[in-house]
Amino acid sequence: MSGRLVTLGLDPGLATTGYGVVCAGERGWEALAGGIIETESSVPRPERLREIYQETTALIEAYRPTGVAIEEVYLATNARTAMLTAEARGALLLASAGLAVRGYSPLAVKKRITGYGRATKGQVQATIKQLLRLAEIPRPDDVADGLALALCYLFDLQGLERGGRGHV
Repeated sequence: MSGRLVTLGLDPGLATTGYGVVCAGERGWEALAGGIIETESSVPRPERLREIYQETTALIEAYRPTGVAIEEVYLATNARTAMLTAEARGALLLASAGLAVRGYSPLAVKKRITGYGRATKGQVQATIKQLLRLAEIPRPDDVADGLALALCYLFDLQGLERGGRGHV
């Protein structure tokens, strides 16, 4: 993949972590991969986190990204969910060791992708479909989120200003 910028976007979750791999090549932005890492609730949490770590490590080895974008954890209404998401984010950060990592809040992602921080999930997904010239909106939502995060990082690398900047 020499000569191309490749980024990996990760939407952390203990049950479902979404990912997207996007590259900027001669013909514009292209989705190389998108999917989810699922863990079973019946499996002990340490093993679930190890599974997230191992699958993320395999993605990094397969696609050799320039950098990784990971959604930041936010506390909406459920502190327990936020803590579990933070644990999954920790596994993703560990898997990304040695690479440049940027964090983006959900609001920052919406602003970077659509130009509007209060955009709906559907608006973000439609913009992702258009930017990456996809035949349909990526499903499930976690995949679209992973692709959006990867695009945010590419925007930063290419100096494109659609909205706010990311940080870890």
